[in-house]
Order: sequence, then C-alpha cells, then structure tokens
Amino acid sequence: MARSLSNMLLKGLAGYRTSALGSRSLYQAGNRYLSSAPNDPDTHEDFRPTSKVESSGISLKDTVEQDVKDNPVMLYMKGVPDLPRCGFSSLAVRVLQEYNVPISARNILDSYELKDAVKSFSHWPTFPQIFINGEFIGGSDIILSMHQSGELKEKLKDIVKEEGKRE
Repeated sequence: MARSLSNMLLKGLAGYRTSALGSRSLYQAGNRYLSSAPNDPDTHEDFRPTSKVESSGISLKDTVEQDVKDNPVMLYMKGVPDLPRCGFSSLAVRVLQEYNVPISARNILDSYELKDAVKSFSHWPTFPQIFINGEFIGGSDIILSMHQSGELKEKLKDIVKEEGKRE
C-alpha cells in the first residue's frame, strides 16, 4: 500500500520537475539533488550556507594562496584532521600521518565560498585537496598511490627533516 502511494505521488509530481522546482536540479530515481546551495531568503536560516572564514579584507583567493604558501602540507578537507567528515578526507589524513609531518587543514564544509575559492585555485573539482610545498598534489586516491609507490616519502622528506630539527 505504501509503495503504491509513493509511486502515485512520484508520478503526480513528475510534471513539476522543471517548472516548479527550477532548472538547477538533477533528478535521479525520483530524488531531487540541488546543484548549488540555496540562497533563497525564504530558506530557514539553519539551512543557509554560513561563512566562518573571518572577514579581514583579504579575498578568499588570497587566503588560499597564503595557506598553500605558508604551510608545507595544506589539506582542504571535509571536517578537520581529528574528525574527518568523509572517508576520502579520513584516508588522506591517515596517509599523511604515516609520515609524522605537520598537517595544516581547513574545513571546506564551513564555507561554500571557501570551497569554491579552493576549486578555482586548483582547477580541481573534488575534495580533499592536498598541497605539498606549494604544489597541488591531488586527492586521497593520488596520495594513496604516491604512498604505495614511495613517491610520497620522497616528496615529504624535506618536511620530515625540518620537523626533526625543530624538536
């Protein structure tokens, strides 16, 4: 009974796909996925995007450039290294922690604007995004592959040596 009601409801709403719900939606198996964050003033404030990157007169592009320049290992991820919010971010953190290097990170879930600024900076669409010594490396799959081949150890050797000197 519930299945037939659900099917009737989906069939009844099928005509509303583009007109009532807008053109920035993707439909798959009857579900609607938004392609952008809602900026509608009628959206409840709990669901509006928030920007927790403090306004200091510096653009987000400048912030990303400064992060990458100032931090030997910079990770833009979902969550933070102590509490990753997705499996790919968790994998990237675990691989990097194998080398005992300091990891600087920003949570891209805090700000849609930051997320877009990082994508624009790297020209890479997915997260996490890892930068080592100012160079964009890629995501967790690339870091894992580099770890398995030994290439990551070579790339991080100068950072490991610098950390050893400081202690």
